[in-house]
Amino acid sequence: MNEQVIGVEVSEEELTAIDVALSALESNLKGLIALSADQRRGMVKMGGKSEAFCRQAVTVFTQHPDVLPRNFDLDQFRRNLEMLDALRPRLSRISRLHERSVHSQMALGSSLMSNALDGYAVMKVAGIGKGLDGMRRILGARFGRVRSREVENPLPKV
Repeated sequence: MNEQVIGVEVSEEELTAIDVALSALESNLKGLIALSADQRRGMVKMGGKSEAFCRQAVTVFTQHPDVLPRNFDLDQFRRNLEMLDALRPRLSRISRLHERSVHSQMALGSSLMSNALDGYAVMKVAGIGKGLDGMRRILGARFGRVRSREVENPLPKV
């Protein structure tokens, strides 16, 4: 048998608390947006050097607002930088939680699949003559190989 990578258990109360917390996150982050692939491709990206440029621009623009076009919203520019700074540590925590969630989901799926394969392998050998041929065929359907004998006499759909 395979070694278990994960053995997480979450109670009904904890699942309810998680749902409440997720609802609170969704409610409090309702201003976040979703972009299409085309929109993401067409955007100017901000990396480390670009962020330094933007931070310097706030300082320069604040000191010399008279050189900016009339329709340039300096207050909104400042608020966007402040919002980036405020959200970044929280989004980083959400990202780490998401990564751990994805890894846990992968480990749970792997454990399930490994155990199912182990059980199926044993059932194929130890289940001979015990009336498990139909169940073996049902489980074996996952592997997509169908023998002509099995096609002639398929099991009824469950």
